Amino acid sequence: MVIFGPAIDVRPLFPRERQAMLDLLSALSPAEWATPTVCPGWDVHDVVGHVLNDYMRRLSGSRDGYGGAIFADDETLPAYLARTNEEFVWASRQLSPQLMIELLDHLGPRLDAVWAARDLEATADLNVSWAATDIDSPAWLDIGRDYTEFWVHQQQVRDATFVPGATEPDLMAPVLDIFARGLLHALRMHDRPEGSTAHLEVLGPAGGIWGVVRQDGRWRMAQPQGEPAARVSMDQDTFWRLATRGITVEQARQRSTASGDPELTTAITALLAVVA
Repeated sequence: MVIFGPAIDVRPLFPRERQAMLDLLSALSPAEWATPTVCPGWDVHDVVGHVLNDYMRRLSGSRDGYGGAIFADDETLPAYLARTNEEFVWASRQLSPQLMIELLDHLGPRLDAVWAARDLEATADLNVSWAATDIDSPAWLDIGRDYTEFWVHQQQVRDATFVPGATEPDLMAPVLDIFARGLLHALRMHDRPEGSTAHLEVLGPAGGIWGVVRQDGRWRMAQPQGEPAARVSMDQDTFWRLATRGITVEQARQRSTASGDPELTTAITALLAVVA
């Protein structure tokens, strides 16, 4: 687990992020609830239904130990998630916006309590496959992944309805920090000499610089030091949208600057922090 770098404890932020989401949703008009979002085929109502599904699925699995929907024959994880997410969204179209707001408000503190009881350094309930697929994830990364999920969907609703917010550095910075752990998976196919490093710089109030080092045959998160073999710089808005494919890889590269090893910079600018 040491490959993932220092733990990030996002648990105190869940109530704040959720309240921002509830305030946002409570102010939307019926027409805004029907506004298309960046998620293909989903309007605002559908995105909120998906967030509600995330709450229910994690409570059912992490709190209650319930396995939920099973994989179909030969179904990959991305296909399974796409199918089950779509099934819940279809069902949630029967729910009123007010009821979904009430359910999020009711279930959120119960999910907070589940995470509050977790040992952050224990093995995760669900591995974060976009960070590593060959070793178990720590609980803090799994919990952080959930925080990024909720924050990103809130931003998608805000984008669709032209309502800014929830980008204060203390709310946004952990999202970028968690997403940066995707460097490990993005670079996994690129072997380099022992000690080789690469840096990702994200510009903006919530940004920072993240480093990886090649050690013992794999990439590991590390404090950025010295001159890296590859360096990529982009602004914070570009980074989170790239990581969630709110923009294309090509668009992200146009908005970035890169230097050094071209194979590594190409891989970094294709970083993905969702299951797809």
